[in-house]
Amino acid sequence: MQRLLVIKPSSLGDIVHGLQVVQTFARARPECRISWVVRERFAGLVAAAPFVHETVLFRRRDGWGAFLRLLRDLRRREFDAVWDLQGLARSGLMTAAARAPLKVGRADAREGAGLFYHRRVAPPPGPGPHHALEILQPFLATAGVVPRLEFPLELRPDPGPRPWHGFFTGDPRTTFVIFTDSRGAGKEWPHFDALTALILERIPGSRVAWCAGRPGAPAVPVPADRFLNLTGCPLEEMIALVRRPATFVGNDSGPMHLSAASGNRVLAIFGPTSPRRFGPFPLTSPRHQVVAAPGGVLAGLEPAAVLAALVELGARD
Repeated sequence: MQRLLVIKPSSLGDIVHGLQVVQTFARARPECRISWVVRERFAGLVAAAPFVHETVLFRRRDGWGAFLRLLRDLRRREFDAVWDLQGLARSGLMTAAARAPLKVGRADAREGAGLFYHRRVAPPPGPGPHHALEILQPFLATAGVVPRLEFPLELRPDPGPRPWHGFFTGDPRTTFVIFTDSRGAGKEWPHFDALTALILERIPGSRVAWCAGRPGAPAVPVPADRFLNLTGCPLEEMIALVRRPATFVGNDSGPMHLSAASGNRVLAIFGPTSPRRFGPFPLTSPRHQVVAAPGGVLAGLEPAAVLAALVELGARD
């Protein structure tokens, strides 16, 4: 295979998972030129992968005219294979437009996307639920590559410099990045204020940085020399931040998956969603820990329980 088109326009966590799979493919097939269809919002992350040779922008906010131009562009290109890692109507139409003798899609494709595939990957064995990455790994077998993952995810260094780089010069076990956002309010734990206070009080030498898409600030006193507020930062800066050597704490979110893929210690807080499907991969890694709210209700998860899990995570080799 000399030319592969990967279709995975969004979202952040899904793209991270796709990059992990494609990295394995690229290392086994270094002669292959890889193009990737991605929304412009996430193009910087895909472009940072040294094994992706071209990003093809999906300008979703520009409406149907831009989408039709993208389809015409894909129609002019020739590939040896197309991987539709998204499995939805739009990605199915992109797959249909691209010229290739082999078009592969997800076993769980929806919205009619499967009509445009020559082949669907086999679903993971067992009854499930299956992790999002386990669903994507069988794409590797369609190219004769053993389905496996290699850590960490290799990305080009952040071009920086960032004014906050000096904050991360200490021990990653006592430097914490707390991501307070998620894609839905129902997945957001409401007690990060109390957890921040507990970390700064009870973990010697600790430093805490908050990041999020929405601006915010702790409602508790924090020492200025040990706390960094980067909430409201652009996505590009957030991506750079969660890749820094540190211990990540946060909700079920794309930044959580990126930090895990980067090799960091990750404590993921889960409520209504399934950690088996969306937890930091692999779930068995000693660098990963999941705290699930009782009954799936995040408000009922006490900060002291999260702190105890965080201390345990930091004590592991």
